[in-house]
This record gives sequence, C-alpha cells and structure tokens, in this order.
Amino acid sequence: MELLFVALGGTLLGLAARYLLPGRHSHGSVLVPAVGTAVASVAWVALTWLGWAWDGGWIWWVSLGLAALASVAADLQLGRSRSQGDRRMLHTLMKTGHPGHA
Repeated sequence: MELLFVALGGTLLGLAARYLLPGRHSHGSVLVPAVGTAVASVAWVALTWLGWAWDGGWIWWVSLGLAALASVAADLQLGRSRSQGDRRMLHTLMKTGHPGHA
C-alpha cells in the first residue's frame, strides 16, 4: 500500500515540475509525471530491498527527493533538447527548403 502512496507522490512532483518549469510545450503532458512516478517507485523498492523500514521517514524523503530531482532534470533536458532540434530543423529548412537535406 505504501508503494501506491509513494508512486502518487512521485506523480504529483512530476506534475509540479511540468507546470512550474518553462518549456512544457516541448513534450507530452504525461512524460514528466511518468518519470516522477517511475523514479519514486524504483527508489522505494530498491531501498526496501536494502533493508530500509517502510515506516521510517528517510525512505520517504529519499524516494520523493529522487523523484523530484529526476522530474526537474527530465523537464529541463527535454525542453533544451527540443529547442535545439527545432533550431537545427529551421536552419536546414531555411538553407535548402527541404527537411532533412543539408
């Protein structure tokens, strides 16, 4: 049951990253929240395998902290990567008039 709550927390942190950071127009609406969900869930399972108590506070802080960091990093990287790709495509189109031909 706790895994469900930590997954929900990761989703909410991913949603916050999506809507509070710039560049949300450059990727899908579910991608960053999915990253937060996956990272929180994997971190939780890994930490329980390492013997961390599920009712301890540190497992929650670490799992949700990693989810927040991964969501922010994914959002920023996706925005940056998409902007660079768009600039390259615009340069190619202005140079040749055809996409993909240099």
